[in-house]
Amino acid sequence: MEPDELLSLRNLGKTSSQWLHATGIHTPEQLRQLGPVEAYRAVRARGFNASKALLFAIAGALQDTHWKDLDPAYKQRLLDQLMQSGRAD
Repeated sequence: MEPDELLSLRNLGKTSSQWLHATGIHTPEQLRQLGPVEAYRAVRARGFNASKALLFAIAGALQDTHWKDLDPAYKQRLLDQLMQSGRAD
């Protein structure tokens, strides 16, 4: 069994990784290409009960930063993008 590359990213644990795999995101590069908002929306679209903390966790993972340390203005931009791109469950 190959190691799970997503688990090597900061903020992402087993459940988050499983949800991302279920959406077809298997590598950090795929996650980067999709971006945090679309990756979060893909997880929600699969029916997983992910909170917005996952959105911030993905964003932090892509910046190698703990999600709680993300700039509040950046978090707000992510939420705004989420609202603009459709449902913001």
